[in-house]
Amino acid sequence: MRDQTITVKARIRLLSKAEGGRASPIRGSFRPNHNFFGADDREMTIGQIDLPDNAELQPGASIDLAMTFLNWPGLEGQIYPGREWRIQEGARLIGTGTVLEVLPAGNGLTVET
Repeated sequence: MRDQTITVKARIRLLSKAEGGRASPIRGSFRPNHNFFGADDREMTIGQIDLPDNAELQPGASIDLAMTFLNWPGLEGQIYPGREWRIQEGARLIGTGTVLEVLPAGNGLTVET
């Protein structure tokens, strides 16, 4: 493993309660499971979603922001622009993510939508 983390600009969308997602918004730092391998696969990666100060992401809404994943051998080759993944709390799907751009390490860029 060359780098310990992978930073991306991503579009994060929380499912609405009607879609089986969360009933409440997320605020601040949020660390759900990130599943790049499909609904039946239990291989997850660790990723940190940090919302801008005083921002919240409501169920059913989307935001574009920079986020970081812990790099591990199974993740190699899985993160590239256009790649979609599942955002889960345990086994429950609560949202989706789409990689918009792979960023240089250490880029703290946040993009509001």
